[in-house]
Parts: sequence; C-alpha cells; structure tokens
Amino acid sequence: MEPTKLHTKISTLPLDLKSEVNDFVDFLLNKRRKEIKKKKPKFGCAQDKIYISPDFDEPLDDFKDYM
Repeated sequence: MEPTKLHTKISTLPLDLKSEVNDFVDFLLNKRRKEIKKKKPKFGCAQDKIYISPDFDEPLDDFKDYM
C-alpha cells in the first residue's frame, strides 16, 4: 500500500480510532523487535550440562523376569 493512501485513510479517522491505530502500530513494532531479538542456541551450549550414565544401554533389573 502506498504511504500517501495510508496517510489519507488514517487522517480521515476519528480521534479515538487514530489512537487505536497508533496502539496497533506500536504493537506491530514491538512484535518485530521481539522476533529480531530471538537468539538461536549455539552448537555446544549445553556441553557438560547433560550426563548419561555409563550403564545407560544395559538392561534394567526390573525386566529380568520378562527376558
């Protein structure tokens, strides 16, 4: 949409609707800022935070009766 057409449409609105349009524009700008600020996790960022025991792949004692 051309900026002049948008400006013309907004200028014809009553004052209370102009306020709503202003709030909506602020909402959209904040939404865009949040999308830009989202950081993707870097590879290896969880290093040394996860532990898997050495016997992870061993059968569980609870299931010996079924095997």
